[in-house]
Amino acid sequence: MMLPLVTTCTSKQRIGEMNYGGLIESPNKKSALTIEVEEGKPMYHFSYDGKVLIAPSRLGMIFNDVDLSEGLTLDLIKTSETDTTWTQPWGEQKDIRNNYSEIKLFFTKNGSSEKMNIIFRVFDDGLGFRYEWPRQKNLQNFVITDEVTEFNMVDDHTSWWIGAYQMNRYEHLFNKSRISEIDTAHTPFTMKTDEGLHLSIHEAALTDFASMTIANNGNNSLEADLVPWKNGDKVRASAPHRSPWRTISIGETAGDLMTNYLVLNLNEPSKIKDPSWIKTGKYTGIWWDMHLGTKTWGSGEDHGATTEYTKELMDFTAKHGFYGVLVEGWNTGWDGDWAANSDIFSFTESYPDFDIEEVARYGDSLGVKLIGHHETSTGISNYEAQVDDAFDLYERVGVEAVKTGYVGDFVEGGEWHHGQFMVQHYRDIVKKAAEHKIMLNVHEPIKDTGIRRTWPNMMTREGARGQEYNAWSVDGGNPVGYTTVVPFTRGLVSPFDYTPGVFDLLLSDKPENQNNNRVHHTIAHELALYVVIYSPLQMVSDLPKNLEARPTALEWVKAVPTDWETTKVPVAEIGEFAVVVRKDRNTENWYLGGITNEKARNAELDLSFLAEGITYEATMYRDGEEANWLTNPYPLEKKTVTVDANSTLVLEMAAGGGIAIEFKAVN
Repeated sequence: MMLPLVTTCTSKQRIGEMNYGGLIESPNKKSALTIEVEEGKPMYHFSYDGKVLIAPSRLGMIFNDVDLSEGLTLDLIKTSETDTTWTQPWGEQKDIRNNYSEIKLFFTKNGSSEKMNIIFRVFDDGLGFRYEWPRQKNLQNFVITDEVTEFNMVDDHTSWWIGAYQMNRYEHLFNKSRISEIDTAHTPFTMKTDEGLHLSIHEAALTDFASMTIANNGNNSLEADLVPWKNGDKVRASAPHRSPWRTISIGETAGDLMTNYLVLNLNEPSKIKDPSWIKTGKYTGIWWDMHLGTKTWGSGEDHGATTEYTKELMDFTAKHGFYGVLVEGWNTGWDGDWAANSDIFSFTESYPDFDIEEVARYGDSLGVKLIGHHETSTGISNYEAQVDDAFDLYERVGVEAVKTGYVGDFVEGGEWHHGQFMVQHYRDIVKKAAEHKIMLNVHEPIKDTGIRRTWPNMMTREGARGQEYNAWSVDGGNPVGYTTVVPFTRGLVSPFDYTPGVFDLLLSDKPENQNNNRVHHTIAHELALYVVIYSPLQMVSDLPKNLEARPTALEWVKAVPTDWETTKVPVAEIGEFAVVVRKDRNTENWYLGGITNEKARNAELDLSFLAEGITYEATMYRDGEEANWLTNPYPLEKKTVTVDANSTLVLEMAAGGGIAIEFKAVN
């Protein structure tokens, strides 16, 4: 029998059978989910705009003593519709519509009577589903040994991905290949069909569960692969419990995929009742110095985190109106091979040349906040033993934001960064930070699955190769086209602390540059990243003397906001180019960032995204004459024209270049 399309708010249907077939469509009927239960085995397939995207695919979990992927009786079905709008306290899109059709299936295992529910939400632009185990005696202290969820793609799509189970966490260059050529891959796993449709497989609301990776089963069949504990267990829990949502996001263009908010919608509403203390901004820091090798994290003659140098940075930060100063290396434990110092870091004891109370007071007198830093080097037990005192200290001296770090391949003697052990840890730290009204910027993180909706103090994170690779990576740094891939892979669901703002692209301050490291694009490209790669906390990462040496470029960085009302992506091709426009949340102004790979290109853009009836002064920061990322990266031209919603601009981008535009409303 077929389930009728959902036309009412809620409905129930009792089944009590091992065989079933049903259809449920999204509100606009573009997305269609078919559910089948054959001889007790649940399966699903999914279509968009009349075309099958996912062929019949298995569902279920296998526990240490029971298989909940077969031998199931479907007892009950509940259906409902939801159409609400919620507001982000900060973000790339202020108001987000949450509109879906839901079906919830209640199963019982034949013979042993374990209960499992599967919930599907069908959106106009994708699908989310999760598993749920209600409270029951048979599932106390259980271990999940495998997840059999499949994503059987109908074609061998082009994909962009990084391999799972590698050292160095997520910090790898993206591969581009057909699905048939992938190994086990991290999510978000991005695909493009030969017809031009864009897809992403990921997960939402990852809480007290193992991270999901994607395994290649051949014949375009992909399967969920849970990152294990070091003994091989996948998930340890007791009912009631539930999995994260497994998600398939759809975009008719690359830009549509980038502005798909399905993953955010599948997270719980905010648990912070009054988020007024959470704010966005730009920051400088004692950080780039160490990557260049001009200062050190550890103590000694070249120690970066001194009271004197921090005050100098605070003076610079106040002069240019930025939010705060990040200070790394202030606390004891950095001497020697700090990446191996996991058990000796103190998170409350300063080096003698750094007075945390004095620098915090000095910053406050200038309107500049000290941004804290906790590097654990994967010493989780050491950190958890001190974190309450550490947050108490920061709260007492007025630190509002903390950057955390987890450098190391494994934690606690062999646990992955992506397994349940660390998922629990990262979430616990976010909650503790919220209790102290502290915002977080997490490096070496768990991937984002949209928890910033639930815990909006989880501001931004790394989780990919960032700017620092340009300073010291043995391969010379991030390739020219890298930043044209990131927004459509790693950046699909989360702000990314890429740390833009390097103006000395050839790294002339680096004492020895034996790897010929540099930033592989033009200065205009670097400016455009403030719009293209979203983060509510954007770094202005270069040394003050290099920033002030290029006042035109610095002018843009000072002007571009960090909190947006809306985001649009007029044109983009993954790995080729991207043009992103965002409207400031607090004014009528719009900001544009355009970047290209090693190919120079022009893009004609109509400005219909601007408000009708308003005239704008468009100030463009674009590649200057003969600019080229390889041979001449510095030419930058500033030009101002008057435009409105009926105007068209030609965006000229040099090889490896870009363009940044401020559209300032003048009437």
